[in-house]
Amino acid sequence: MTQQKETILGVNVSDETYTTIAKKLFLAIEEKKQSFIVAVNPEKIIKASKDPELKELINSADYQIPDGVGVLIASKLQGGNISNRITGIDLMNTLIGVAAKQQKRIFLYGGKPGVAEAAKQKLIQMYPDLKVAGVIDGYQKDNQLIIDTINAAKADLLFVAMGSPRQEEWIRANRDKLDVSVFQGVGGSFDVVAGNIKRAPASFRKLGLEWLYRLMIEPWRMKRQLALPLFLVEVFKQKNK
Repeated sequence: MTQQKETILGVNVSDETYTTIAKKLFLAIEEKKQSFIVAVNPEKIIKASKDPELKELINSADYQIPDGVGVLIASKLQGGNISNRITGIDLMNTLIGVAAKQQKRIFLYGGKPGVAEAAKQKLIQMYPDLKVAGVIDGYQKDNQLIIDTINAAKADLLFVAMGSPRQEEWIRANRDKLDVSVFQGVGGSFDVVAGNIKRAPASFRKLGLEWLYRLMIEPWRMKRQLALPLFLVEVFKQKNK
């Protein structure tokens, strides 16, 4: 199944919805094909526009999901059509829900000791039919053991929580050694699922204002939030070149 992509400051962005991307990913599982998902937001695109290696890493993925309302604004500024924000954690939850229905196996890798296991227990409560093939925390240093454990578990989907871009670098370096179809880097999502980190209220999420909620409870993030106006300025400048 084909997909549409746009390029924003040299970074590919996929034009998908939760429904269309899930359909394509689970078809890929049936066809024994691999799919690599990376989330992109304004801060990451700005960094990638100045870092050729990061840009190449992001663009090497099969899907670059628009995880940030600023990406949607940028698409409109340059005459594009991307209008659906796809957050990393919500895509993970969507895929897990479909996996439970289709009896596909998931694996959780990353996070501090105990976090992936706690996330597993919460997910099983949410989806009683879910098959969690295994978990490994992010402090395991034996990479061959990690690969062997994931392969032995016969997982269909692998969620990697190490923070970006480390998780994406690990996926790209190891995907050819793994008998897994779907790879997604999910940052701090295991902590959210486990209940260690609170998400923004649904009202903020619906309006794409999670960044504002996080800024309200963590004012020290102000410097990072300056990436959004700088990003939109750069997009506007590129459009008018």
